[in-house]
Amino acid sequence: MSTIQSPCTLVCSIDMKTGYCFGCGRTGSEITSWMTYSHAERKQIMDGLERRMETIEQKPRRETRRKRMAREKAQTTI
Repeated sequence: MSTIQSPCTLVCSIDMKTGYCFGCGRTGSEITSWMTYSHAERKQIMDGLERRMETIEQKPRRETRRKRMAREKAQTTI
């Protein structure tokens, strides 16, 4: 039997609409309880993550200061 690794992508932020993590698709309680789940429980969760990720509303990415400065510079040179 193989070990099921955590699906964590280090993007730990929960979508308020669905309750799923933006990075991995798990709920907060699934994330905190992951190490206590059996192999079968982890597999069941893993099998549903792709469908969950399709329902998450993607957060708009914040424009960084560097990108804003580059955009403003490009606009002034046009």
